[in-house]
Amino acid sequence: MRLRGVWICWLPMLAWGAPVDPVPSVMWDYYHQRFLDNAPFVFDARVKLLAPPFAEDARQVPLEIDARAFKGEVVKILAWAELNPLPKIVDFQPREGVLPWLSIRIRIEQATPLRAAVLTRDGLWHVGSTLIDAAGGGCTAPSVVRTQAGWEEHLGEVFGGRYPRAEFSRVKLQVAHPMDNGMVSGIPEFFINTAELRGADGQLLATLELFPAVSENPSLAFDIQATGPTRLTLRDTSGSQFEAAIP
Repeated sequence: MRLRGVWICWLPMLAWGAPVDPVPSVMWDYYHQRFLDNAPFVFDARVKLLAPPFAEDARQVPLEIDARAFKGEVVKILAWAELNPLPKIVDFQPREGVLPWLSIRIRIEQATPLRAAVLTRDGLWHVGSTLIDAAGGGCTAPSVVRTQAGWEEHLGEVFGGRYPRAEFSRVKLQVAHPMDNGMVSGIPEFFINTAELRGADGQLLATLELFPAVSENPSLAFDIQATGPTRLTLRDTSGSQFEAAIP
């Protein structure tokens, strides 16, 4: 009876102790320190991280980050793939006129937990999580773009458009760029690393920092409440700048 009493007292401590990781990972503590600086956090189902259960093409994996539950409170959104050799994906900082929602395509090297951490104005990180399975090799596969004759002539070309919804417009874009991550022999890093989204009067709507986990010919989508034309400015690691106007 005495031994049973010990267990009855101990079990609540387990239940009320550290947050329970919805996708248990031995890497969480490391990334909590590395990317979030050990700041206060909660695992939060309101941060929706949507990806296919299996990456059919590990070089082009669609990822959707939805933090609209925190509309008006979001300071920044960080995303990473924990078991990628180059884990960090994006640092997205939406401002007034842009909803905290982002769609992007990424590379996956192997089955991995995916995380999206949303920093709100109160200083708390809200972490959304999911798992994705993959055959592997998305980060170390050679670029398809570089096999196409004359790809340099189309570098930085932007294709896309605006698609009106009830309360916002969804802007979808694809940028011609090899997004070399430095993991293929003889090809150094060469990728788009910053982007700015501006409104009709030049006001800054959002900033992005992109990392080598983003797929080649990157696809991006935003939900914009601001009216009028929008301009996207991108820069890559070579210092080149590209711009696109979205009516």
